[in-house]
Amino acid sequence: MGGVVGLKGTDGTMVLQEAVRRGAIPVSPKRAKEFLSILPKNPGISLVVAGGRMGADIARELGLEFVSVNSVGVETTRTDTVRIARSIAKHGIDVLVFVGGDGTARDVLEAVGASVTVLGVPAGVKVYSSVFAINPRTAANIVLEFLNGSTETVKGEVLDIDESEFRKGHLAISLKGYLLTPQKGGLMQNPKAPSLASDTEDMETIADYFEQELIDPSTVYVLGPGLTVDRIATRLGVTKKTLLGVDVVRGDGTILGLDVSEAQILSLVKDSKARIIVSPIGGQGFFLGRGNQQISPKVIRSVGVDDLVIVATKNKIGMLWPRRLLVDSGDPDLDESLRGYRRIIIGHREEMMIKIE
Repeated sequence: MGGVVGLKGTDGTMVLQEAVRRGAIPVSPKRAKEFLSILPKNPGISLVVAGGRMGADIARELGLEFVSVNSVGVETTRTDTVRIARSIAKHGIDVLVFVGGDGTARDVLEAVGASVTVLGVPAGVKVYSSVFAINPRTAANIVLEFLNGSTETVKGEVLDIDESEFRKGHLAISLKGYLLTPQKGGLMQNPKAPSLASDTEDMETIADYFEQELIDPSTVYVLGPGLTVDRIATRLGVTKKTLLGVDVVRGDGTILGLDVSEAQILSLVKDSKARIIVSPIGGQGFFLGRGNQQISPKVIRSVGVDDLVIVATKNKIGMLWPRRLLVDSGDPDLDESLRGYRRIIIGHREEMMIKIE
Protein backbone atom coordinates (compact mmCIF):
# COMPACT_ATOMS: atom_id res chain seq x y z
CA MET A 1 0.00 0.00 0.00
CA GLY A 2 2.85 2.38 0.70
CA GLY A 3 4.34 2.65 -2.78
CA VAL A 4 2.19 5.20 -4.59
CA VAL A 5 2.04 7.51 -1.57
CA GLY A 6 5.81 7.71 -1.26
CA LEU A 7 6.29 5.36 1.70
CA LYS A 8 8.75 2.48 1.44
CA GLY A 9 6.40 -0.29 2.55
CA THR A 10 3.79 -0.67 5.28
CA ASP A 11 5.49 -2.82 7.91
CA GLY A 12 4.23 -1.74 11.33
CA THR A 13 0.90 -0.32 12.48
CA MET A 14 1.97 3.33 12.53
CA VAL A 15 3.33 3.24 8.97
CA LEU A 16 0.19 1.51 7.74
CA GLN A 17 -1.96 4.19 9.39
CA GLU A 18 0.13 6.89 7.73
CA ALA A 19 -0.33 5.20 4.33
CA VAL A 20 -4.10 5.21 4.84
CA ARG A 21 -3.99 8.85 5.92
CA ARG A 22 -2.22 9.69 2.66
CA GLY A 23 -4.95 7.97 0.66
CA ALA A 24 -3.35 4.60 -0.04
CA ILE A 25 -5.59 1.69 -0.97
CA PRO A 26 -4.83 -2.04 -0.68
CA VAL A 27 -3.03 -3.54 -3.69
CA SER A 28 -3.13 -7.23 -2.76
CA PRO A 29 -6.88 -7.85 -3.41
CA LYS A 30 -6.59 -6.68 -7.01
CA ARG A 31 -3.50 -8.82 -7.61
CA ALA A 32 -5.12 -11.83 -5.94
CA LYS A 33 -8.20 -11.43 -8.13
CA GLU A 34 -6.04 -11.24 -11.25
CA PHE A 35 -4.21 -14.44 -10.21
CA LEU A 36 -7.36 -16.40 -9.33
CA SER A 37 -9.26 -15.28 -12.42
CA ILE A 38 -6.70 -17.04 -14.65
CA LEU A 39 -6.98 -20.41 -12.91
CA PRO A 40 -9.44 -22.71 -14.70
CA LYS A 41 -12.75 -23.38 -12.98
CA ASN A 42 -12.58 -27.17 -13.00
CA PRO A 43 -12.70 -30.01 -10.44
CA GLY A 44 -8.97 -30.66 -10.93
CA ILE A 45 -8.07 -27.68 -8.78
CA SER A 46 -9.26 -27.42 -5.18
CA LEU A 47 -8.85 -24.11 -3.39
CA VAL A 48 -8.28 -23.66 0.32
CA VAL A 49 -8.39 -19.95 1.15
CA ALA A 50 -8.26 -17.60 4.10
CA GLY A 51 -11.53 -16.23 5.36
CA GLY A 52 -13.09 -12.88 4.48
CA ARG A 53 -11.05 -10.20 2.79
CA MET A 54 -7.87 -12.34 2.89
CA GLY A 55 -9.21 -14.78 0.30
CA ALA A 56 -12.80 -16.01 0.58
CA ASP A 57 -14.42 -12.74 -0.53
CA ILE A 58 -12.39 -12.66 -3.75
CA ALA A 59 -12.92 -16.35 -4.55
CA ARG A 60 -16.65 -15.94 -3.96
CA GLU A 61 -16.78 -12.88 -6.23
CA LEU A 62 -15.14 -14.91 -9.02
CA GLY A 63 -17.60 -17.79 -8.59
CA LEU A 64 -14.92 -20.29 -7.52
CA GLU A 65 -15.49 -23.31 -5.32
CA PHE A 66 -13.35 -23.21 -2.19
CA VAL A 67 -12.85 -24.27 1.39
CA SER A 68 -12.34 -21.37 3.80
CA VAL A 69 -10.19 -21.56 6.93
CA ASN A 70 -9.93 -19.07 9.78
CA SER A 71 -12.03 -15.93 9.99
CA VAL A 72 -10.40 -12.50 9.98
CA GLY A 73 -11.46 -9.11 11.27
CA VAL A 74 -11.73 -5.81 9.45
CA GLU A 75 -8.12 -4.98 10.32
CA THR A 76 -5.56 -7.69 9.61
CA THR A 77 -1.92 -8.02 10.69
CA ARG A 78 1.07 -10.27 10.14
CA THR A 79 -0.18 -12.55 12.93
CA ASP A 80 -3.18 -13.34 10.71
CA THR A 81 -0.82 -14.25 7.87
CA VAL A 82 1.19 -16.61 10.08
CA ARG A 83 -1.91 -18.18 11.64
CA ILE A 84 -3.70 -18.72 8.34
CA ALA A 85 -0.65 -20.04 6.48
CA ARG A 86 -0.22 -22.68 9.17
CA SER A 87 -3.89 -23.66 8.98
CA ILE A 88 -3.88 -23.93 5.18
CA ALA A 89 -0.68 -26.02 5.20
CA LYS A 90 -2.41 -28.58 7.45
CA HIS A 91 -4.97 -29.28 4.71
CA GLY A 92 -2.50 -31.37 2.69
CA ILE A 93 -2.14 -28.77 -0.05
CA ASP A 94 0.21 -29.08 -3.03
CA VAL A 95 1.25 -25.44 -3.13
CA LEU A 96 0.68 -22.43 -0.88
CA VAL A 97 0.24 -19.13 -2.75
CA PHE A 98 0.52 -15.79 -0.98
CA VAL A 99 0.03 -12.26 -2.30
CA GLY A 100 2.29 -9.52 -0.96
CA GLY A 101 5.94 -8.48 -0.73
CA ASP A 102 9.07 -9.51 1.13
CA GLY A 103 7.44 -8.85 4.51
CA THR A 104 4.69 -11.35 3.71
CA ALA A 105 7.27 -13.85 2.43
CA ARG A 106 9.06 -13.53 5.77
CA ASP A 107 5.78 -14.21 7.63
CA VAL A 108 5.03 -17.28 5.49
CA LEU A 109 8.57 -18.54 6.13
CA GLU A 110 7.94 -18.23 9.86
CA ALA A 111 4.65 -20.09 9.48
CA VAL A 112 5.55 -23.07 7.29
CA GLY A 113 9.33 -23.16 6.84
CA ALA A 114 10.28 -25.84 4.30
CA SER A 115 7.23 -28.02 4.98
CA VAL A 116 5.30 -27.04 1.84
CA THR A 117 5.97 -25.59 -1.62
CA VAL A 118 5.28 -21.83 -1.68
CA LEU A 119 4.78 -19.30 -4.48
CA GLY A 120 4.53 -15.52 -4.13
CA VAL A 121 2.33 -13.22 -6.22
CA PRO A 122 4.08 -9.82 -6.14
CA ALA A 123 2.05 -7.01 -4.56
CA GLY A 124 4.48 -5.10 -2.36
CA VAL A 125 6.92 -2.21 -2.43
CA LYS A 126 9.78 -4.52 -1.41
CA VAL A 127 9.85 -7.54 -3.72
CA TYR A 128 13.49 -8.58 -3.75
CA SER A 129 13.13 -12.29 -2.84
CA SER A 130 13.36 -15.07 -5.42
CA VAL A 131 10.13 -16.77 -4.30
CA PHE A 132 7.95 -14.52 -6.48
CA ALA A 133 6.54 -14.99 -9.94
CA ILE A 134 7.06 -12.09 -12.33
CA ASN A 135 3.40 -11.08 -12.12
CA PRO A 136 -0.02 -12.57 -11.25
CA ARG A 137 -0.48 -14.07 -14.71
CA THR A 138 2.83 -15.91 -14.68
CA ALA A 139 2.07 -17.05 -11.11
CA ALA A 140 -1.10 -18.75 -12.35
CA ASN A 141 0.83 -20.40 -15.18
CA ILE A 142 3.47 -21.65 -12.72
CA VAL A 143 0.78 -23.19 -10.50
CA LEU A 144 -0.70 -25.02 -13.48
CA GLU A 145 2.74 -26.24 -14.58
CA PHE A 146 3.51 -27.33 -11.02
CA LEU A 147 0.27 -29.28 -10.67
CA ASN A 148 1.02 -30.98 -14.01
CA GLY A 149 4.43 -32.05 -12.72
CA SER A 150 6.26 -29.83 -15.23
CA THR A 151 8.38 -27.86 -12.76
CA GLU A 152 11.14 -28.65 -10.33
CA THR A 153 11.21 -27.40 -6.74
CA VAL A 154 14.16 -25.35 -5.52
CA LYS A 155 15.12 -23.30 -2.49
CA GLY A 156 14.12 -19.68 -3.01
CA GLU A 157 15.76 -16.88 -1.04
CA VAL A 158 13.58 -14.86 1.33
CA LEU A 159 15.16 -11.42 1.58
CA ASP A 160 13.96 -8.41 3.50
CA ILE A 161 15.15 -4.90 4.21
CA ASP A 162 15.02 -2.58 7.18
CA GLU A 163 12.20 -0.18 6.25
CA SER A 164 13.34 2.53 8.66
CA GLU A 165 16.78 2.54 7.00
CA PHE A 166 15.15 2.29 3.57
CA ARG A 167 13.28 5.54 4.24
CA LYS A 168 16.63 7.16 5.04
CA GLY A 169 18.03 6.06 1.69
CA HIS A 170 20.01 3.07 2.99
CA LEU A 171 19.39 -0.31 1.38
CA ALA A 172 20.21 -2.94 4.03
CA ILE A 173 19.16 -6.35 2.68
CA SER A 174 19.34 -9.46 4.86
CA LEU A 175 18.70 -13.12 4.11
CA LYS A 176 15.89 -14.46 6.31
CA GLY A 177 15.91 -18.05 5.05
CA TYR A 178 14.64 -20.23 2.24
CA LEU A 179 11.23 -21.38 1.05
CA LEU A 180 10.66 -24.32 -1.26
CA THR A 181 9.34 -22.81 -4.47
CA PRO A 182 8.48 -24.09 -7.95
CA GLN A 183 11.03 -23.10 -10.54
CA LYS A 184 10.05 -22.47 -14.14
CA GLY A 185 12.60 -20.72 -16.33
CA GLY A 186 11.60 -17.21 -17.30
CA LEU A 187 8.51 -17.07 -15.09
CA MET A 188 10.12 -16.58 -11.68
CA GLN A 189 11.97 -13.41 -10.75
CA ASN A 190 15.62 -13.43 -9.73
CA PRO A 191 16.80 -12.02 -6.39
CA LYS A 192 18.09 -8.45 -6.37
CA ALA A 193 21.79 -8.08 -7.12
CA PRO A 194 23.86 -5.15 -5.76
CA SER A 195 25.51 -2.54 -7.97
CA LEU A 196 29.19 -3.13 -8.68
CA ALA A 197 32.04 -0.69 -8.18
CA SER A 198 32.88 -1.19 -11.86
CA ASP A 199 29.53 0.38 -12.77
CA THR A 200 30.65 3.83 -11.63
CA GLU A 201 32.35 4.82 -14.88
CA ASP A 202 29.32 3.81 -16.96
CA MET A 203 27.05 5.80 -14.64
CA GLU A 204 29.16 8.89 -15.19
CA THR A 205 29.19 8.50 -18.99
CA ILE A 206 25.40 8.15 -19.00
CA ALA A 207 25.14 11.31 -16.89
CA ASP A 208 27.58 13.10 -19.23
CA TYR A 209 25.36 12.21 -22.17
CA PHE A 210 22.29 13.61 -20.45
CA GLU A 211 24.02 16.81 -19.43
CA GLN A 212 25.49 17.50 -22.85
CA GLU A 213 22.64 16.48 -25.14
CA LEU A 214 19.38 15.47 -23.45
CA ILE A 215 18.63 18.06 -20.76
CA ASP A 216 16.12 20.73 -21.78
CA PRO A 217 15.67 23.68 -19.36
CA SER A 218 11.89 23.76 -19.87
CA THR A 219 11.29 20.03 -19.39
CA VAL A 220 10.19 18.53 -16.06
CA TYR A 221 12.11 15.36 -15.14
CA VAL A 222 10.66 12.63 -12.94
CA LEU A 223 13.68 10.83 -11.51
CA GLY A 224 13.25 7.26 -10.29
CA PRO A 225 15.36 5.50 -7.64
CA GLY A 226 18.87 4.17 -8.09
CA LEU A 227 22.52 5.14 -8.38
CA THR A 228 22.49 5.60 -12.15
CA VAL A 229 19.61 8.08 -11.99
CA ASP A 230 21.34 9.72 -9.02
CA ARG A 231 24.25 10.65 -11.30
CA ILE A 232 21.83 12.26 -13.75
CA ALA A 233 20.15 14.11 -10.88
CA THR A 234 23.42 15.79 -9.93
CA ARG A 235 23.71 17.19 -13.46
CA LEU A 236 20.20 18.60 -13.02
CA GLY A 237 21.18 20.39 -9.83
CA VAL A 238 19.88 17.92 -7.26
CA THR A 239 22.75 17.79 -4.75
CA LYS A 240 21.11 15.17 -2.55
CA LYS A 241 18.73 12.94 -4.49
CA THR A 242 16.31 10.67 -2.67
CA LEU A 243 18.24 7.54 -3.59
CA LEU A 244 15.39 5.10 -2.93
CA GLY A 245 12.55 7.47 -3.80
CA VAL A 246 11.32 9.63 -6.66
CA ASP A 247 12.26 13.29 -7.17
CA VAL A 248 11.00 15.89 -9.66
CA VAL A 249 13.19 18.65 -11.10
CA ARG A 250 12.98 21.07 -14.00
CA GLY A 251 15.80 21.07 -16.53
CA ASP A 252 16.88 24.57 -15.45
CA GLY A 253 17.82 23.17 -12.03
CA THR A 254 14.64 24.08 -10.15
CA ILE A 255 13.80 21.33 -7.67
CA LEU A 256 10.03 20.83 -7.72
CA GLY A 257 9.72 17.99 -5.25
CA LEU A 258 11.79 15.44 -3.31
CA ASP A 259 10.62 11.95 -2.29
CA VAL A 260 7.25 12.58 -3.90
CA SER A 261 4.07 10.51 -4.12
CA GLU A 262 1.99 9.63 -7.18
CA ALA A 263 -0.41 12.52 -6.48
CA GLN A 264 2.44 15.01 -6.18
CA ILE A 265 4.01 13.83 -9.45
CA LEU A 266 0.70 14.18 -11.29
CA SER A 267 0.35 17.72 -9.99
CA LEU A 268 3.93 18.67 -10.92
CA VAL A 269 3.82 17.33 -14.49
CA LYS A 270 0.36 18.67 -15.29
CA ASP A 271 0.39 20.96 -18.33
CA SER A 272 4.17 20.56 -18.64
CA LYS A 273 6.51 18.84 -21.03
CA ALA A 274 7.92 15.98 -18.95
CA ARG A 275 10.15 12.93 -19.11
CA ILE A 276 10.47 9.97 -16.74
CA ILE A 277 13.94 8.54 -16.07
CA VAL A 278 14.15 5.04 -14.57
CA SER A 279 16.76 2.32 -14.18
CA PRO A 280 16.10 -1.43 -13.79
CA ILE A 281 16.78 -3.30 -10.56
CA GLY A 282 20.07 -5.20 -10.71
CA GLY A 283 19.71 -8.94 -11.17
CA GLN A 284 15.94 -8.73 -11.66
CA GLY A 285 15.54 -6.37 -14.60
CA PHE A 286 12.32 -4.71 -13.44
CA PHE A 287 12.18 -1.04 -14.45
CA LEU A 288 8.58 -0.47 -13.32
CA GLY A 289 6.59 -2.01 -10.48
CA ARG A 290 9.40 -2.72 -8.01
CA GLY A 291 10.32 0.04 -5.57
CA ASN A 292 9.07 2.87 -7.80
CA GLN A 293 5.28 2.51 -7.58
CA GLN A 294 5.01 6.30 -7.30
CA ILE A 295 5.67 6.26 -11.06
CA SER A 296 2.29 4.68 -11.55
CA PRO A 297 0.28 3.89 -14.69
CA LYS A 298 -1.52 7.22 -14.17
CA VAL A 299 1.80 9.06 -14.13
CA ILE A 300 3.14 7.24 -17.19
CA ARG A 301 -0.02 7.91 -19.20
CA SER A 302 0.05 11.56 -18.12
CA VAL A 303 3.64 12.00 -19.31
CA GLY A 304 3.40 9.64 -22.28
CA VAL A 305 4.96 6.24 -22.95
CA ASP A 306 7.36 7.76 -25.50
CA ASP A 307 8.84 10.00 -22.79
CA LEU A 308 9.77 7.09 -20.54
CA VAL A 309 13.58 6.82 -20.64
CA ILE A 310 15.39 3.72 -19.35
CA VAL A 311 19.06 3.90 -18.39
CA ALA A 312 21.33 1.06 -17.27
CA THR A 313 25.03 0.33 -17.04
CA LYS A 314 26.56 -2.32 -19.29
CA ASN A 315 27.30 -4.48 -16.23
CA LYS A 316 23.68 -4.37 -15.10
CA ILE A 317 22.46 -5.47 -18.52
CA GLY A 318 25.18 -8.10 -18.79
CA MET A 319 24.17 -9.67 -15.46
CA LEU A 320 20.59 -10.25 -16.58
CA TRP A 321 19.66 -13.80 -17.42
CA PRO A 322 17.68 -14.22 -19.51
CA ARG A 323 18.70 -10.99 -21.28
CA ARG A 324 15.51 -8.95 -20.93
CA LEU A 325 13.84 -6.21 -18.93
CA LEU A 326 10.59 -6.70 -17.06
CA VAL A 327 7.56 -4.51 -16.43
CA ASP A 328 4.89 -5.10 -13.77
CA SER A 329 3.18 -1.74 -13.29
CA GLY A 330 -0.06 -3.24 -12.00
CA ASP A 331 -1.89 -2.27 -15.21
CA PRO A 332 -1.83 -5.19 -17.70
CA ASP A 333 -2.84 -2.96 -20.63
CA LEU A 334 -0.01 -0.52 -19.98
CA ASP A 335 2.46 -3.37 -19.51
CA GLU A 336 1.43 -4.82 -22.86
CA SER A 337 1.99 -1.47 -24.58
CA LEU A 338 5.54 -1.36 -23.19
CA ARG A 339 6.50 -4.87 -24.24
CA GLY A 340 8.67 -5.52 -27.26
CA TYR A 341 12.10 -4.12 -28.08
CA ARG A 342 13.14 -0.74 -26.70
CA ARG A 343 16.27 1.39 -26.77
CA ILE A 344 18.12 1.57 -23.45
CA ILE A 345 20.80 4.20 -22.79
CA ILE A 346 23.95 2.40 -21.59
CA GLY A 347 26.67 5.05 -22.04
CA HIS A 348 27.67 8.27 -23.78
CA ARG A 349 25.85 8.11 -27.11
CA GLU A 350 25.53 4.36 -26.58
CA GLU A 351 22.22 2.58 -26.74
CA MET A 352 21.16 -1.04 -26.83
CA MET A 353 17.98 -2.68 -28.03
CA ILE A 354 16.60 -4.83 -25.20
CA LYS A 355 13.48 -6.95 -25.17
CA ILE A 356 10.86 -5.99 -22.58
CA GLU A 357 8.56 -8.71 -21.28
